Amino acid sequence: MISEESPLLASTAHEAIYDKFAPHQKRWIVFLVSFAGLLPMFVSATFVPSIPQIAKDLDSTHAVVSLTVSLSILASAVGALVWAAYSSFYGRRSIYLWGMPFLCVGSYGVGLSTSLRSLLFWRFVQTFGCSGGIPLGAGVIGDIYKLEERGTAIGVFFGATLFGFAVAPFLGGAAAQYWSWRNLHYSLAAWGLLQLLLVYIWFPETSHPGTLGIDKLTRRRWIHITWVNPISSLWLLRSPNLFAVMLASTLVLITDYVLLVPLAYTIGVRYGITNEAIIGACFLPNGLGNFIGAPIAGRLSDIVVKRWREKRKGVWCPEDRLRATWIGGLFMVPLSIGASGLITTYVGGPIGLCLNLLCLYTNGMGVDFVFNPIGSYNVDVARSRSAEVTAASAAIRSLILSAATALVIPSIERIGVAWTDIIAAVLAIIGQGIIFLTIRYGDRMRASVDVGLSTIENDS
Repeated sequence: MISEESPLLASTAHEAIYDKFAPHQKRWIVFLVSFAGLLPMFVSATFVPSIPQIAKDLDSTHAVVSLTVSLSILASAVGALVWAAYSSFYGRRSIYLWGMPFLCVGSYGVGLSTSLRSLLFWRFVQTFGCSGGIPLGAGVIGDIYKLEERGTAIGVFFGATLFGFAVAPFLGGAAAQYWSWRNLHYSLAAWGLLQLLLVYIWFPETSHPGTLGIDKLTRRRWIHITWVNPISSLWLLRSPNLFAVMLASTLVLITDYVLLVPLAYTIGVRYGITNEAIIGACFLPNGLGNFIGAPIAGRLSDIVVKRWREKRKGVWCPEDRLRATWIGGLFMVPLSIGASGLITTYVGGPIGLCLNLLCLYTNGMGVDFVFNPIGSYNVDVARSRSAEVTAASAAIRSLILSAATALVIPSIERIGVAWTDIIAAVLAIIGQGIIFLTIRYGDRMRASVDVGLSTIENDS
């Protein structure tokens, strides 16, 4: 049992294991997992702009076709839990190779769909197949980077994936406007095949020796299939620390969805933008903020960890990394979304549009200044199960975000853009308050429930 006073990693003896890969090999691995993490963002975000065209082709309604969005959220949550749990048993490389065929077949099936029923089925398969990209990527980075380098690497990883979340709607809108939604999904199938080949040829197994479940079997068959309960990953969130930072990151991430989901109804209507491709382009400043902000936030969190570790003469406490969230959670996120609501309501013309795009950029950076240190914190405190804790957090976050997203447009219609955005800003501040409490009482929270957090003895 971990006591309140236990520093999780007080020595550096275990760090030699992170020298298994040379720096250039680590950079290549980060590129591969970022490429894989980018794919689920494109699968998710390119679909929404295509809904009108899909509804027309399948002789259905927008509302009915939109059911696939909810189904995708479910498939993403289930898939992330399944792939993460099995990666802890079979290894990261094997699970990447298992997941990509589901994506390829599912994408091809979506492109061939001629009915709503077939669309729903293949969309579930497609999303399920690629949903391991984020948790597996976080797990891989935890495998190959030591504590004080981890934040920077995760920053690059999250920067690439979140940039895809903002760029994808633009490409999806352009495809819907000038190409074909079916060809778009055939392209995603080709991407998945390329990813499969890259992993098969150049991606090594990164899990630490002796840590996989299959390594611990005394007897094993040539093809050994074992049932691994994916729901068990959720049990990690009984840790007050992990649950608190999951909730805090969700409250901050809600601001992204409040700004981006109704963009066509807020900025689009207010400034007379009707072209789907141009509306999609309005997502780009947010993605640029993600792309630039994530590496900076990661580097900043590493610097904060080093400085506080030096203050304690080599003793490290995990909540130190969360101190890097202040600039984003307390200032950039709430101020940007609050300002966007007021600007959209009261400032018209090109000036209002430009100021809104600036708010989108600032919000993208601010979210990363919270999201990145929290992602690194999860890997720090549960390194051996980092993919699982990332998947569990993502699954619960997805459920909360899906419910919150459903309320955004009705809220705008009822109380207006300004008040909706101000409420989101208040939620972000509450999230930062939760982070403050975690920093202040993290040692007691850690000691209250033992979920096998990383220690000098077991962080291997």
